[in-house]
Amino acid sequence: MKELIIIAIGAAMVNNVVLSQFLGLCAFLGVSKKIDTAAGMGAAVIFVITLSSLCTGLIYEFILVPLNMTYLKTIAFILVIAALVQLVEMVLKKSIPALYHALGVYLPLITTNCAVLGVALTNVQNEYNILEGVVCGFSTALGFMIAIVLMAGLREKMEYNDIPESFQGMPIVLLTAGLMSIAFFGFSGLV
Repeated sequence: MKELIIIAIGAAMVNNVVLSQFLGLCAFLGVSKKIDTAAGMGAAVIFVITLSSLCTGLIYEFILVPLNMTYLKTIAFILVIAALVQLVEMVLKKSIPALYHALGVYLPLITTNCAVLGVALTNVQNEYNILEGVVCGFSTALGFMIAIVLMAGLREKMEYNDIPESFQGMPIVLLTAGLMSIAFFGFSGLV
């Protein structure tokens, strides 16, 4: 149990996928304009990364390793992730059309989000069992959601501030992301 807690804290806060590893920046910068949209993207990423961690762990452990075909892990993981993103897209389109339209092009980009593939490959690299991999995946996705919702909150507040012209738009967003990244490095001694 102690190891699972260490994995969870490490994945969510210490090694935050966006602010420490700099993976998944496209969705992080593109969808973080409004808190509700950012929370929807975070929930979709939590679902995809958690489920892909489970599926890729099962595929790796029970198919690729016994057949001595571990060299196919990247291709197999990408196929699993693409299928899961299609499932999320279909569910959102039917059940929450407003969120589906708000996420726009960024929803299919979860397929190419390097954070999702990065978690699956990290689980294999760290030799996590299936439970540890799922905990790592969920925690990583939770860390992504924390980062994107924090950024969205800051961006909403920045709309009402007097920002110098040269910093308006993406420069202030990148500067804010850099400062958030420095703040998250404060967690590095935690685990």
